[in-house]
Amino acid sequence: MRLLIALILPWLTFFTIGRPVAGVICLILQITLVGWLPAAIWAVYALSQYKTDKKIAAASQRGQF
Repeated sequence: MRLLIALILPWLTFFTIGRPVAGVICLILQITLVGWLPAAIWAVYALSQYKTDKKIAAASQRGQF
């Protein structure tokens, strides 16, 4: 679901992963029509990094690191 949000409303993705400052910057970028595509790419990248960080945290909780 977050991936769909990242493609349609990139700025909202940052708020859902706890990065409100990046969300505001992304919203400013998305306001311009030219900036919408880079904003969407940035949001998808940030979402993938967020998921990776969560997996690493879960693995370290289980004692694998």
